[in-house]
Parts: sequence; C-alpha cells; structure tokens
Amino acid sequence: MSEPGPDADVGTTGAALHRRRVRSFVTRAGRMSPAQQRARDELGPRFVLPFGDCVLSYPELFGRTAPVVLEIGFGMGAATAVVAAGRRDVDFIGVEVHAPGVGALLKTIGDEGLTNLRIVEHDAVEVVERMVAPASLAGIHVWFPDPWHKARHNKRRLIQPGFVSTLAARLAPGGFLHCATDWEDYAMQMLEVLGRDASLRNADDGYATPTNPLVARPVTKFETRGKRLGHGVWDVVFLRRY
Repeated sequence: MSEPGPDADVGTTGAALHRRRVRSFVTRAGRMSPAQQRARDELGPRFVLPFGDCVLSYPELFGRTAPVVLEIGFGMGAATAVVAAGRRDVDFIGVEVHAPGVGALLKTIGDEGLTNLRIVEHDAVEVVERMVAPASLAGIHVWFPDPWHKARHNKRRLIQPGFVSTLAARLAPGGFLHCATDWEDYAMQMLEVLGRDASLRNADDGYATPTNPLVARPVTKFETRGKRLGHGVWDVVFLRRY
C-alpha cells in the first residue's frame, strides 16, 4: 500500500501545512511490464482520473448513483480488484502513486470488466482534501500503510489527528473508516487517534472483531508478509456519527 512521506514534521496545524508534513506515500522505484504499460495506454484515459482542484461527481464518473468507497494506497491492486469484483453494487476509487501498481490494476480492470472502479494517481492527502466532497463517501480503506516502525519515524505515519479529521469529514453519516496494520504499536496509534476524533465512534469494543462484516477483506501481500515475519494483524473500524 502507499506510504507516508519522509518530510513529516510535528507542531503546526492547517491543511496546507499538513500536506507539507504528511504525504500518503514515498516514491518507490519499479518498472512496468509491457502488459501494464499497454493497460495504461489503452485504459488509462477512461479509468484514471486527472488530479486537480475539481470535486468529483460520482454519478458522472460511474454513470449511476451508488455508494462510493475510497481506498488509499492500493499497491499492486490485487485486493482492490477482489473487493470491487465482489461488490458490483458499490463504486470504488483507488488512490496510488506507484506506476506499476496503477498499470497492474488497470490490466485487471480490463481482464475482469470492472466498471465500478476508478483510479487517481496522486498523493492521497491532496486528493482527499481537494477532490472529495464532504460527507460523500460510504467508506474509506487504509490497509497496511507504511508503519515507519522506528520510533524516531513514527511522526511520518499517515494516520495522524489532522488527516483523520479530514477523512472523517468526507464520510457520510454512518460511513466507515477501516484501517489495518501488521504492526501492533501502529494499531494502538490508530485506535487512539481515531478514538479521539469526536465525529467518529468505534464499531467494536477496541479492535474490530472477525464477526464485524466491515472487516471482511482479501488477504493482502503486506498481510502475508507480516504473518511470515511473525506479526499479528489488527483491524480498526470506526463509523461517522450521525
């Protein structure tokens, strides 16, 4: 999944300064395969949305009125495609800056005919602030963001009070914010930060339980890697208050 950037500092507030402190990614090297490049060339004009100061109109994008879920940092897009294929009654917007990942997801979109999925290839912090209307989303996925596991780097994590407040404001009443991580201290931070936002309430008593239908998601490669390294996996689900 996408990762918070290396220029995060602590101490000032405000949307513009927050964008300068915390980004949803770091630039990752990677080469696109010929198939990924072909998918970008052929399907990009239809499924990749240009970034700009223009609030998205979901009915115009998808040609219908349906719940919309935003995913921040879909990596190579495997989990995103599975979710979109299984919920064709829901429209999905995935945000990612890793070009091979965008190409890979576009290829899957073409192979599986996923008409309920669009992509924005840009920093998710700016996308959320400038392109997503308040109270317009049914849900937000933030699955396995970079944990920045060294203590001196924790301030670079994406799930910080300022950005969580921005995310919460984009949720419709009753909408969900689902975060997942394989680093326990980051899970604790997620639980604490989301729990302090007055506009959100925990859907469970602490971490999300497997019986919560909102927890259902495909196993990502990050989750598989974490389990291989002996990590646990923690899901946190909060709902926008009415």
